[in-house]
Order: sequence, then C-alpha cells, then structure tokens
Amino acid sequence: MNYLQPERLDRLAREYALGTLAGGARRRFERLLRQSPAAMVAVGVWQERLAKLADSVPPLAPRASVWQGLESRLFTAPAAASARPSPWRWLADLLSARTLGSALAGVFLCVLVLRLQPGLVGLEPQRETLPASYVGLLLDAGGQPAVLASSRRHGRQLTVKLLRPLVVPSGTVAQLWALPRDGGAAFPVAVLPPQGGGAVALPDTSEKLFSAVGRLAVSFEPAPAAPGAVPTAPFVLSGHCVKLW
Repeated sequence: MNYLQPERLDRLAREYALGTLAGGARRRFERLLRQSPAAMVAVGVWQERLAKLADSVPPLAPRASVWQGLESRLFTAPAAASARPSPWRWLADLLSARTLGSALAGVFLCVLVLRLQPGLVGLEPQRETLPASYVGLLLDAGGQPAVLASSRRHGRQLTVKLLRPLVVPSGTVAQLWALPRDGGAAFPVAVLPPQGGGAVALPDTSEKLFSAVGRLAVSFEPAPAAPGAVPTAPFVLSGHCVKLW
C-alpha cells in the first residue's frame, strides 16, 4: 500500500494527530514518520490546525470536591490499628497494596517509555530526524512532491532536496518565496538549484524568517530577487511550511 498517496497520507496524518490511529496502523505510520519527511510535514500541518481549535476552547476547572476526593484517597493515612505501632509495621507498609501498586505502575511506565521512546534515554542511535526545525514540502501542479526544504530553528542555512529534477527555463532562476500566514506580501528566501540539492545561505535565522510563514512557493524569475522584491511570475510549486518541535 502506498502510504504517501496524498489523500491517504492526509487522512492518516489527521488520525495520528487526533490520537484515533491505534494498534498496528499507528505503529506502521510511526515507522513511516521516521523514514518520510513528507509524512512528518503532513502531521505537522494537522497538529497546527488542531492546536488552533484547542486554543479556542476555554479551560474548565474541576470542582473543589474532585480535588478533595483525590487527596482523601491518595494521601489520607488509614486509622491506626492500635495505640502502639508494631515493630514490623514498616514491613507491612512496604508490602501494602498501595506501595506495591505504585512500584508496579512505575516499572510499567519505565518499560513503556523505553519501548516507545528509547532515544529519550540514549538507548538507540540518533535518527535522521529534524530537531527543532522548519520544514517545507513543495508540490507541483499535479500534487506530487517536488522539493523538500528544511532549516534548523536558529540556523542560517536552508537544506534543499529536489525530489525530482526542476526544469528551469533558460534565462531564469527558481526563486523560493515565503508567504506569511496573515496574507502579507511574499518575500524572497533563496534561489534553488535546478537538480540534486544542497545548502543555501539564508538572509537571517530561520526563526526570524519562518515563524510567521505558513507556505513556501517557487516561481521562475529573470534574476535572483532582491530584498523587498515581489514575485513577477506565477508560482509553479507551493506547499506548507511547518515547525517540528
């Protein structure tokens, strides 16, 4: 099954972000996330969408009786069996159901963390994932992935990978533009190589350039765009720009 087919990938990313993707399907999708930047971008897009919905829901404070009930069950000691405690009381407390249950819960939690996220404690080699990065996946007119662009949050370089050769008309350059979420004017970022990929310098840190950017796009321009320039040709590639952290 081709999980990278756009409609299928979007559906899986939505269910993963919502937490409704479970069992074997979730494990297979997590393996795909470790291998596919396109899947990471799709999940990032849905996480941003859902975060906006969560921000619009007012917080609901629990009733005081809820906290009182929790404190009573968790922290209130049982009545003493006698006025003089037994010398073996410490052993009885150690082997009580509450103590053993807490210990087992702690062991279970540690095992679960080590199984699902071994990298948190350094028990697996570092994966080729992007730590605190901005990532853009640009699609062509047919909806097929064409360019992957990424940069670390405070970096000044943009790593570009062309997923397919970019046919740049003679006498033009492939200019990458950033489009702010608020609908402001697009501003130039870098000129893309026609094939392969590489690292290109950014005019500022990624955090300052992309923190308010929702999409990236490419147009064929007669020359590299200067600061403050605007696109003079239609976009031939475009896609979401998301933050991964």
